[in-house]
Amino acid sequence: MEKNNYPHLTVFGWNDSWQSAWGESAHFGNKGFEPARIVAQYSKQYRVVTEDGEKIAAVSGKYEFEAGGRSDFPAVGDWVIAQPLEGEQRAVIHALLPRFSAMTRKEAGNVVDEQVIAANIDTIFITNALNQDFNLRKIERYLIAVWESGARPVILLTKADLCDDPDRKIASVQDSAPGVPVHAVSAHMNKGKEELAPYLLPGHTIAVAGSSGVGKSTLLNWLADDSLQQVQGIRESDARGRHTTTHRELFVLPTGAVMIDTPGMRELQLWDAADGWETTFADIAELASQCRFHNCSHESEAGCAVKEALDSGTLDSRRYANYKKTEKELAHLARKEQANSRKAEKKAGKHSGAKSKRGSHERNRHSLIDLE
Repeated sequence: MEKNNYPHLTVFGWNDSWQSAWGESAHFGNKGFEPARIVAQYSKQYRVVTEDGEKIAAVSGKYEFEAGGRSDFPAVGDWVIAQPLEGEQRAVIHALLPRFSAMTRKEAGNVVDEQVIAANIDTIFITNALNQDFNLRKIERYLIAVWESGARPVILLTKADLCDDPDRKIASVQDSAPGVPVHAVSAHMNKGKEELAPYLLPGHTIAVAGSSGVGKSTLLNWLADDSLQQVQGIRESDARGRHTTTHRELFVLPTGAVMIDTPGMRELQLWDAADGWETTFADIAELASQCRFHNCSHESEAGCAVKEALDSGTLDSRRYANYKKTEKELAHLARKEQANSRKAEKKAGKHSGAKSKRGSHERNRHSLIDLE
């Protein structure tokens, strides 16, 4: 087993597995290179923690040139190969250590690219408020992304003090997320913290995800017993929170757990999450396997187990509608990705052909010169 040469980084999640990955890195042994963890991200600049403390960092020119897309760049939670600059509180990032998990989404707008929300996470708290903004379909959507990430999902229903009947909503979440732990908490009433203790282990990395205003920053401050993040109130008109966190940042809690706070998202656009989708809706897939016909469309065929479940009410029609909606969305995204790949290949082929033609013209020109 590799000796841990970076004991200070253990506080931020460094362990034997990362020590081994560092030893296998192509950059291992380079003078002046050392591992660091991304603790905050600001556009193209990062704050990293090294064995000697925190530094401001940016990727090297070579790194930026060779990056294929946005997801190739570091994200909060990533372990990177850094080169601290002598006499300065700055560092240069040369490479990533391989991620074991990453929560991603489609980049906002019409750009077909993957954005990493947080990396190397053990558990993701999917937060949803128990007020007028409570939404089962949003929870299902986040579950798709979390199951796809490789991290463990846990659902936190925040602001339990604002709900008259939390047990009913908890039961509805449990029906929509079978097997996933569900906890109702209230920072205002200091309720439910003890239920979260099994997740808040030393070196364990947790990301907090959810829509704007569900109480993610309040949750962080409550668990930290400190005002680490600014918080804002909710709008009285629709009970929706105002945007608080503006960047992703990693904090170490008193328990030794590492928590990543993320900006709220009005809508989580899914990215390449077929496996996560199947896991989230495994109950519907199980019903579909019981249909008389293997290619059943679940509309009018005889012996359709899905339709029978919908008619009897054992399958919620809104859950099934979300299942179909996200299926179409992922299929549409896959087609766009394929189309973009074909365009890129065609462009690369034209570029290669142009270079070949230029080379041929050059050879012909030199041949004519030689003949003269």
